[in-house]
Amino acid sequence: MSPRPESRPTTSRTAALAPGAGSARRLPRTAAALLACALGALLAAPAVAAPKNLALRPPQAKVAHDLAESAVSPRLQRERWARERGGQREVQVIVTAESDDDMRGVAAAIERLGGEVLARHDFIHSLTARLPARQLRRLAEHEDVAHVAPNREVQSTYSTLERITGAISAPVRPASSKAGYTGLDGSGVGIAIVDSGLQHQHAAFRDSRGASRVKRHVSLLSSSVAAWTGGGTLFAMSPDSLTRAAYEQVIANDGAWTHDGYGHGTHVASVAAGVARHTRSTTPDITGVAPNANLYDVKVIGDDGVGTVSDAIEGIQWVIYNARALNIKVMNLSIAARSTDSWRVDPLAAAARAAVAAGITVVVAAGNYGRDSKGREVFGTIGSPGHDPSVITVGAVNFKGSVGRGDDTVTAFSSRGPTRGAFATGGGTVRDNVLKPDLVAPGNRVVGAAARSPIGSWNRIAAQNWSIVGVDVPQYTDESVMQMSGTSIAAPVVSGAVALMLQANPGLTPPLVKAMLQYSAQPLPGASLVQQGAGALNVEGAVLMARSLRTDLWSLIDQGLLPIGSPLLAAPLPAARTTHEGQPFNWSRIVFAGGNHVLSGEALFTRHQEIWNPRLAWANGIVRATSPDYWNNGGYPAWTYVRGFRVQDFTRFQPVGAGVNVATVLAGNSSLVARTGVFRPTSQMASWVGSGSGQWLVQPLTLAQGIVLSEGIVLSEGIVLSEGIVLSEGIVLSEGIVLSEQKLVTE
Repeated sequence: MSPRPESRPTTSRTAALAPGAGSARRLPRTAAALLACALGALLAAPAVAAPKNLALRPPQAKVAHDLAESAVSPRLQRERWARERGGQREVQVIVTAESDDDMRGVAAAIERLGGEVLARHDFIHSLTARLPARQLRRLAEHEDVAHVAPNREVQSTYSTLERITGAISAPVRPASSKAGYTGLDGSGVGIAIVDSGLQHQHAAFRDSRGASRVKRHVSLLSSSVAAWTGGGTLFAMSPDSLTRAAYEQVIANDGAWTHDGYGHGTHVASVAAGVARHTRSTTPDITGVAPNANLYDVKVIGDDGVGTVSDAIEGIQWVIYNARALNIKVMNLSIAARSTDSWRVDPLAAAARAAVAAGITVVVAAGNYGRDSKGREVFGTIGSPGHDPSVITVGAVNFKGSVGRGDDTVTAFSSRGPTRGAFATGGGTVRDNVLKPDLVAPGNRVVGAAARSPIGSWNRIAAQNWSIVGVDVPQYTDESVMQMSGTSIAAPVVSGAVALMLQANPGLTPPLVKAMLQYSAQPLPGASLVQQGAGALNVEGAVLMARSLRTDLWSLIDQGLLPIGSPLLAAPLPAARTTHEGQPFNWSRIVFAGGNHVLSGEALFTRHQEIWNPRLAWANGIVRATSPDYWNNGGYPAWTYVRGFRVQDFTRFQPVGAGVNVATVLAGNSSLVARTGVFRPTSQMASWVGSGSGQWLVQPLTLAQGIVLSEGIVLSEGIVLSEGIVLSEGIVLSEGIVLSEQKLVTE
């Protein structure tokens, strides 16, 4: 059953996941000391209790596969999280604790083993630390250590948009031009861009009065962690404390000379929420999907295009903490890290899942590794946190330079599913095989804003790749544009669409938003469930669905006041059909759930289902509940600032009820040759559910296995599913050209 609400005297919305006792330490005296201390201690509440029995696994199962290999390899791996010092190998790790509420016991164990705590991540109950590699097993033997992962690198993954996506339509924006527009534009909705920064001065981010829509700039790049030095004293930061005020002052980046020296974040933000508010008629129209949404710049990628998982977690924590106060409803993560870990234990996935549990819709780039170095299609290359079942993972469409969809295809570079993270137990290794991506969106040769310094210097990406700024128009510093490709450009297209949906109906929960995007998507011909997910983004259909539901859903679900089976509709559901540029198409009418289940049927949206609770992540028979605790009873608004989270696994769970179609049975077992199972064409699945085929429930569904994918299945010409290891995202210049480690590689 779902978590139930607590009485008001507590600090959690969920009685089953009650908070523990807090701890506080004294504030360091200098800003420099505060930075070293605070970047790892966004909220030092007794936040997350890891799911029970993770720490009962044997020690070797607690250490991530790539980390364990590096520890025993005679040669130092080319990883920033490993180094040789004083004749011994040291590694930077993210340690997830089990039942040690304030993590002091684990921190002490790290120090006894010759290591040092570098940062603290209370929202996911983890510590970033340095440790002699030879001590990894001894650390894993500690009873309160649930998992040890390396502090991997994260990298950025790389307007016609309005017409391609269906944003220009009577239900959304009836009219739009450089002179202005009418209709939905994301007004009042905050989008956090967790990326390389966002150029404050660019005209694409001004409102109708000329004021910037970038409400905050913060930088979570931790110089102390990068220097392998400690984070110092751990302390709690209540909303009205001097500690919190000092922390916010240290990370504030509003006055930076150049907000985005790399150039990726600015382009991403313009795709989601840019506007063609230009004074020069020669500048192209780069209006994004939600051109009046508020933007929050959360810098976790340096001007060299690289950050760490630790930095990304810090950025996500800042968004979670401030989300309710600033009305941040959407978080865009066009970044990724390679990971051998299951979504259950991966630190970056845990942070993204916590954001969803707090009510934030998290949109993630799938990755740019759909082909190997020989040009062969590769499956199983979704990165972290895109492998988490609670986030919206977006692949890329090549729209061939036209606004019609008849020739659209999934790009060759777009990463394919299923996910291949692994969870080790005493009985062996279990692969996730979660169906991903969730859907696809335009991501090839998209023109958007280009970051430049106040004196006109180009961002690093543009300076090293002049072809992407080869637009045949004069370039002005505050109106500069460039053309980029990648799933990291497709992701903000969806983030902008989510902002429009939440403007139309602020009561939607993140799982409902995701389901509506999938249900209304357009299946592209020939592409399978693990190539395109449910299909291509259909903004018009998603907005129409959003308008059909009640607007009080989130507040009721948040407080546990909406019983399962309650009516959801405020108006009839729209017909599952859209006409785009004069061409009609049927919606997919499919929704991914439970990791490898395919669901359908209007009952998903006419009656409340247990899976619409954002605190529940369901995959592979595991139901993980992540419940937020709040800072209350102080001189600040109650139920606003997240203090931490409690996590537990559920055993009693009935995700959907009568009237829902379990279409999983239509997919069959997976065979690439026969194009069945996860390789089944989405259009075929859509046609079948549209005709009424499938297993229609007459009583609630109980936990069951979904689409079967045999381990070690050979895909083609000896290519086997990747063992969860994906390369860093790289920068895609266009379909067929990928920039990786400063080298051009043709697909």
